Amino acid sequence: MKTLLRARGVLALAAALFAAGLAQAQVAYPSRPVSIVIGYPAGGSVDAVGRAVADGLARQLATPVVVENLGGAAGAIGVQRVVNAAPDGHTLVFGSSSEFVATQLLNPAQKYDASKDLVPVGYVGAIPLVLVASTQSGVKTLEQFVSAVKANPGKYSYGTSGIGSMLHFSGELVKKQAGLSITHIPYRGASNIGSDLAGGSIEFAFLGPGAAKPFIDSGRIVPVAVTSAQRIALLPAVPALGEHPALKGYDLVAWYALMAPRKTPPDIVAKLQAALKDTLREPAVRQRLELIGVVVGRGDENLAQIMTKDAGQYRRIVEFAGMRQ
Repeated sequence: MKTLLRARGVLALAAALFAAGLAQAQVAYPSRPVSIVIGYPAGGSVDAVGRAVADGLARQLATPVVVENLGGAAGAIGVQRVVNAAPDGHTLVFGSSSEFVATQLLNPAQKYDASKDLVPVGYVGAIPLVLVASTQSGVKTLEQFVSAVKANPGKYSYGTSGIGSMLHFSGELVKKQAGLSITHIPYRGASNIGSDLAGGSIEFAFLGPGAAKPFIDSGRIVPVAVTSAQRIALLPAVPALGEHPALKGYDLVAWYALMAPRKTPPDIVAKLQAALKDTLREPAVRQRLELIGVVVGRGDENLAQIMTKDAGQYRRIVEFAGMRQ
């Protein structure tokens, strides 16, 4: 009997130690620097927004948060890297509706499905894009853009951050809706588009307002229109594409979100979600994002629902514009 009682005591002690160790492990997160993968080179809009979020998370989590730029395939390479990462909360992905929803519609062979292979941490905000022109194109207004491109089929080109990116979707919808013929030039990211546009290598491009504004302010490129239904505060004199009769009803914006690998423990996801919500409440972070042109979210929006809704919208654009990989 004494032996049995002793054995039970040892088991109870082991169970208590295991529970204490488990609780300590849960409290310990993060136990090392957190890496946020961004599927574009440094310098573009996704990178700018992601870095603002990373800086805020570092303060909220009281640990270094390192941004890892991994460009290519309209952000999909970076997402795949995180899909394959250990689900321990130390490797996350920051991206846009392009790589989380749109790219799969153009590339059925894509290995990941963001709705199944990732866990939403939170929605960060939305941003319209800006159609911009090189000064060499001679185009200064939306009316001139539609007229010039329509009168010269195939003469002009426009740059985007890659096939399947929101920049690409924006351009193809303009082409189809207004009946324009203009060549798509995909880049590995948006960081070099502004300088190529300013230099005249391409005539037009779709860019985030934050990435475009320095070039606009210096007079190196010309803002033509924004992709949202209404004009935006950052560029109040620039019309919406839908203000042109040929583009009536046009409305397409990108959104940003932070995600973790599938099977990341719920307690870690909850801690990250709380940290993101607190980050988006920081006045310095909000101001930084608003200066880029982001309509900042709360962090607790139903991201799964947003993804489902947008997948339907992007699928209709693919079919309407006849987009192909």
